[in-house]
Amino acid sequence: MGDEELIVEFALARLDNPGLDLEEVAALVVRRVGPERMVEFAGQTLVHRDELRGAVFPAAVEHVLRVVLTLRGPRD
Repeated sequence: MGDEELIVEFALARLDNPGLDLEEVAALVVRRVGPERMVEFAGQTLVHRDELRGAVFPAAVEHVLRVVLTLRGPRD
């Protein structure tokens, strides 16, 4: 899943759940994409942190947040 597809998934989840904060929406996205993508996202987070191991779900959520916030850009 590319970053653009991830952003679309995040945007759709946020539209469906407007009362949730960004981390809660990211957690919904991770749950929706399934276990294979969750492991992929977690692996990307661990590579970014230069770590060998970590908890899968929180690391996957962190990846989703990092992508969203990076593509969102700085806020004024």
